[in-house]
Amino acid sequence: MAEKPNYLKEAIKEPLNIWGMVACVAASVFVATQDAIPLITYWMPLAAGAAMETMYLMTVPAMSAYRRLVDSRARRREMIERGHKREEMIRRFDPREREAVEYLKWMKNQIYQNYQKFTHSSDLPDHILKLDHMWDKYVDFLDIYRRCKNHLRTANRQTIMNQIQQAERAVNTAPDEGTRRLYEKNFEILQKRLKAYEDIERSIKRVEAQLQSIESFFGLVNDQVVTMPTPDALSSLDFDSLISSIEITKEILEETAPVLSQLDYAERSSESNFRPPVAQRQ
Repeated sequence: MAEKPNYLKEAIKEPLNIWGMVACVAASVFVATQDAIPLITYWMPLAAGAAMETMYLMTVPAMSAYRRLVDSRARRREMIERGHKREEMIRRFDPREREAVEYLKWMKNQIYQNYQKFTHSSDLPDHILKLDHMWDKYVDFLDIYRRCKNHLRTANRQTIMNQIQQAERAVNTAPDEGTRRLYEKNFEILQKRLKAYEDIERSIKRVEAQLQSIESFFGLVNDQVVTMPTPDALSSLDFDSLISSIEITKEILEETAPVLSQLDYAERSSESNFRPPVAQRQ
């Protein structure tokens, strides 16, 4: 969730306010250089500037119109920052993944251009513009899918299950209570690891299905734009249903966020030249 803007700080940083304070200081310096002007008048520009600044800070940050302007600026900055992060994310994709992203982006632009060409309108309806949001989510989901797949390549479900069986036998044959507790702790860790593995597998299947839905929907919209008899024909496409499906998938993935966040660390570690011990690799 984006941090709420500080309207007072934003008002202080406004160029008009800064130049106003500079003008007051310049006027005070100018008056100070005039020999014919009484000494007491040297401070009058500064006093007037301080009074105006106080009035400015008491009124402008509280104005609803100014707050809307600040909120609009914050949203634009957030969009630009999010765009930069997404581009950085795409650069980490392999060539095949980047090709899928770029193709979907090209199709989105083709839909926009064809709609404007066939309807002779420079404006795009709101439901068509939802494709921007869908493309953003496609990139996010593809990143999750990529990281999950890469992580599962480093693990093996059968190996984990074999280790669980061995740990269970070790618990039953432990020679004393202290050793038993250690084996039980290892058994619990392995069970949690198996659950995390299964959570990642389910996430992969869900994300893969969502990615295919987005790709198919873009193709459907592109077909409809080219063949639509009237602009209203596109309103029959269920944009909101896919948006709802995307949000549900996002919420489900957030439930496994602790697991997915570990993938980032694992991925960064794998980029180094470090090789684990032979026994660990096996």
